[in-house]
Amino acid sequence: MGKRGWSIGIDHTQGWGMDKVLLDYGSGGRASHRFVADLFFKYLGNDILARMDDAAVLSLTGPVAMSTDSFVVDPIFFPGGDIGSLAVHGTVNDVAMMGARPLYLTCGFILEEGLPMDDLAKIVASMGQAARDAGVRIVAGDTKVVPRGAADKIFINTTGVGEIMVDPAPSGHRAAVGDVVIVSGSMGDHGLAILSTREGLSFEAPVVSDSASLAGIVGKLLAAVPGVHVLRDPTRGGLATTLNEIAGQSDVGIELTQADIPIHPAVAGGCAVLGLDPLYLANEGKFLCIVPEAKAQAALATITADPLGAGAKVIGRVVSDHPGKVALVTPLGGKRLLGMLEGEQLPRIC
Repeated sequence: MGKRGWSIGIDHTQGWGMDKVLLDYGSGGRASHRFVADLFFKYLGNDILARMDDAAVLSLTGPVAMSTDSFVVDPIFFPGGDIGSLAVHGTVNDVAMMGARPLYLTCGFILEEGLPMDDLAKIVASMGQAARDAGVRIVAGDTKVVPRGAADKIFINTTGVGEIMVDPAPSGHRAAVGDVVIVSGSMGDHGLAILSTREGLSFEAPVVSDSASLAGIVGKLLAAVPGVHVLRDPTRGGLATTLNEIAGQSDVGIELTQADIPIHPAVAGGCAVLGLDPLYLANEGKFLCIVPEAKAQAALATITADPLGAGAKVIGRVVSDHPGKVALVTPLGGKRLLGMLEGEQLPRIC
């Protein structure tokens, strides 16, 4: 946090008669404290944050998982979410992928002078609701205001901490030959939703981001199916890049069956028109689960029982061939390698 817990430079429509973020209020003085109370504490407040100390004192037992991420998505509002809820979901999910129960978040805001106050209030409210839904508390924060043109509206950084629930914890290093690869739902929804909104594109069916907290469904999975080897959320770089990372970490090959990979028709159609591959598009509410074959059906049943995993499917296997690489088996029975994403297929998707 900034001095005395939080520093901010904004002007609020309630009682201040202005509707834009102003540079003047970034000094951490009396006006800044009023703004923090009116906005951030209103939506994010809890007993730890309310202490207004220079750091939060937390209670944790045993090993913990910790992750940090920065969010610069453009546009800041999109079908299925906004930068505030996305900032919570993204970090909560990263912590959950380590077999941990997310407990605490910190958040840092970089605000551009002139950001509409209504937009900021919607984002902070959305962030607070996402945190409550995920069962985490935002316990520390900081806000900086930069001059017009020095940033693009709003950037958010979040750091998450959670208690690891299983031993050994899932890891990209634990995929083993004979394991089964499960994906919790359709691929590419978030990436195409961001692109279509940014560029003003429309398709026959609406494309909505899958942004969601996966902490609940992962907790159920770990409780019901001991011995999950790998959990990973395929965000930037999508399914193909994420599986390449796992194959490299574990020094194994992975083979996918193309016909089994779930992709919404609207996403498939949109990607065909735009020349994009949905296997490389970002997801923000889906996860990969790699488990021993003997536990695959139990894992699939647990995942599909939750609404967030209703579209889950077995999509491939871990093999000894081509270690460090991912192969896609086509509907005609041929194979092609799925490499790592080169460059930036779609910038600022999270």
